[in-house]
Amino acid sequence: MALSFDIHTEQTLAQKIINLNWGLMALIFLIAAIGFVALYSAAAGHFEPWASKQIVRFAIFFVMMAGIALIDIRFWYKISYPLFGIGFILLVIVEFMGQIGMGAQRWINLGFIQIQPSELMKIATLMALARYFHTSTLEDMRRLSYLLVPALMVLLPVGLVLLQPNLGTAMIMMVNGATMLFIAGAPVWLYLLGLASLTALVPLVWHFYMHDYQKQRVLTFLNPESDPLGSGYHITQSKIALGSGGIDGRGFLQGTQSKLNFLPEKQTDFIFTLWAEEWGLLGGVFLLLLFGLVFLYCGWIAFRCRHAYGRFLVFGLMVNFSLYMFINVAMVMGLIPVVGIPLPLVSYGGTAMMACMIGFGLIMSASIHRDSKLAKF
Repeated sequence: MALSFDIHTEQTLAQKIINLNWGLMALIFLIAAIGFVALYSAAAGHFEPWASKQIVRFAIFFVMMAGIALIDIRFWYKISYPLFGIGFILLVIVEFMGQIGMGAQRWINLGFIQIQPSELMKIATLMALARYFHTSTLEDMRRLSYLLVPALMVLLPVGLVLLQPNLGTAMIMMVNGATMLFIAGAPVWLYLLGLASLTALVPLVWHFYMHDYQKQRVLTFLNPESDPLGSGYHITQSKIALGSGGIDGRGFLQGTQSKLNFLPEKQTDFIFTLWAEEWGLLGGVFLLLLFGLVFLYCGWIAFRCRHAYGRFLVFGLMVNFSLYMFINVAMVMGLIPVVGIPLPLVSYGGTAMMACMIGFGLIMSASIHRDSKLAKF
C-alpha cells in the first residue's frame, strides 16, 4: 500500500520509490508468473520458444513500468496530445508499410520487435481524452459542439483500425471512448442515440464490411456444432479442454488437449483454456480473482486522485484492461464469438504486454502524484 506525504512539498526520488504501489506490482508479477508457467507447459515442459522470451520481455517492461510511475503525472499530462498525434501517425503508416500476418495488416517490423500501433493507440487515446475532460464541466458535456472533439479522437483511430482489419480492437476502443464520456458526464440520450445508430448499422457492417472469416466466426458462435472440424474446431476443442479439467485439473504438464495439439493457439488466445485444463476450476477462479483484485486496486487509486486527469486516466485504463480479460475468457468459454484478443500479462506477445505495462505505469504515476496540481488549460 502506498504511503502519503505532505501535498505541499515535492517528493524526492526516494520518497517516490517508497510510495510505489507495491501491492499492485505484486499482483502484476503474480499474474505474469502464471503466464510463464502456462507458456512453459504449452511447450511441453520447455522454456523455448515462448516462456524464456516472455520472461525477458516482462523483466524489461517491469522496469519500464516503474520508470513511468516515477515520472511526474504533470509530464504525462503535457504530452498527452503529442502522444495521440504520434499514435495516429503510426496507424497511418501501418496502412502503407505495415506487415501482413494472418490476413491482417497490423504490425510495423522494427527488426528486434514487431509493434502493433493499435495497442499503443488505445493508451494514447485514453490519455488525450483524460486531458480533454480534465477541464470539462457538466455544462460543457451538454453541448454537442464540445463533444465533437472527443468523438473525433475516438472515431478517427477506430476507422483506421477497422481498415487493418481489426474489429475486436476497434470495438474495445469504442467502449473505452464511451466509458470516458460516461465518466465525464455525457447525457444519457447520447448513449441511446449511439446504441440506436449501431443497431441500424449492423446489417450494413455485415454485408459490406465484414470479411467471410469474420462472418463465419459469428455463425460458428451461434452454432459451433455445425462444423466441428472446420470453423467450429477452435471453440469446440476449447470447451472440451475446459470440461476435462474438472474441479482441480489434470495436473501440471498433464493437459491432453494442449499436449496432443488439439487446442489451437494455446500460447496466445487460448492460454486460459490451457491453464484451466491443468489446474481446473479452482485454478481458473484463482486467476480471475487476481484480475479482480487488480481492478479493485485501480478503482481505489482512481478515487484517491485529487485531479480529474488522474481519475479519468486510471478509470479508462482499468476499463481497457478489464475488457481484454473479459473478452478473452468469455471467448474461450464460447460465450462470445472468437476474436484475436490476448489475456493480459498471460498470453504470449510483445506489444500487448508492453501496452499493458505502460498502462500500469501511468496508473501508478497517477497514484504517486495524486495530489499534484495540474494546470487548467
